[in-house]
Amino acid sequence: MAELTIKGLGKRFDDGSRALAGLDATIRDGEFFVVLGPSGCGKSTLLRLIAGLETATEGSIACDGTPWSGPGVHLRAEDRRVGFVFQSYALWPHMTVAENVAFPAEAAGLKRPEREALAARCLETVGLTPHAARRPAELSGGQRQRVALARALASDARLVLMDEPLANLDPHLRAAMEEEFLRVHRVGGATTLYITHDQREAMGLADRIAVMMDGRFAQVAAPDDLYWRPASVAVARFVGRGALLPATRRGGLARLEGLGEVPLREGAPDGRPVPEGPCGLFVRPEEVSLGAPGPGFAPARVLRATYRGGLRELTLETPEGLTLEAIATGPVAAGETLGVALRSGWALPAPELAALAPAARDRVEA
Repeated sequence: MAELTIKGLGKRFDDGSRALAGLDATIRDGEFFVVLGPSGCGKSTLLRLIAGLETATEGSIACDGTPWSGPGVHLRAEDRRVGFVFQSYALWPHMTVAENVAFPAEAAGLKRPEREALAARCLETVGLTPHAARRPAELSGGQRQRVALARALASDARLVLMDEPLANLDPHLRAAMEEEFLRVHRVGGATTLYITHDQREAMGLADRIAVMMDGRFAQVAAPDDLYWRPASVAVARFVGRGALLPATRRGGLARLEGLGEVPLREGAPDGRPVPEGPCGLFVRPEEVSLGAPGPGFAPARVLRATYRGGLRELTLETPEGLTLEAIATGPVAAGETLGVALRSGWALPAPELAALAPAARDRVEA
């Protein structure tokens, strides 16, 4: 296992474009750490820098206190004991499953009996012992990805890097492979850094999630904290669904036009207290109660109702022009008028109001 320390890490390419901009992080020993972000935000570049496949232009990387990358330092990839699981599997088609898994040990100079025993142990860990003599072309996509995982384990890796490993799999296979990754992680305990653009994957796998935007970590937190306590509007809107509403904070309550007073969830984004006065209120769909318009329930028109199997995701608009996201368990159609009440919300500092539509911003600043 290994603890990875990243300080001020930056990467600029020859054409002047910048992939990473002063990134800081500590990935704990034995942690399953997921980097979540949109395409082009620098996720894959980060993995390649950690693996030693790219050279950083600024900052440093250290593992258990040993410098891997920094001014005048670049430890060779083969000396870092890092296992890499690629999105494309990257298996040798002419080799058997066992030979693919044993390849890192062969490259390291282990004798044949030792590497065969190592490959057998790793294949047993991922549940592929019966397929040891097959070729990759004879396996399903999920099985090929498990071979790639076994190969990473056979490299004596203390750090396993996974580059969107489930992106090429059918949806029904992804859930099974997520369970497989978690099971192998529990058994082996290797520190794991996993990158994805899929929020569901990230939430289901991670001990902690780093939301990556424009070459930096916008927030690093446990999945539950990330969902309910986003540090910014950008993070709140990227992770899950919800509505940002103009409000005024008074103590533990936020007052909204047409919706009354709403209790605030406790805490502060990244430790920043939200002062009294204008604020942004972020409300998740789970915090919106639905009923009939009347006492305690403000009227709202259904703009959109999307069926998701057993529930409907709703977008609603109040007469004041506020847009809400909600969840309905029964039949609802666009154009209907429902009653809404907010059970709670998450306050974001006044500067975040810049993300609101101009009309809504004008109302709260008035």
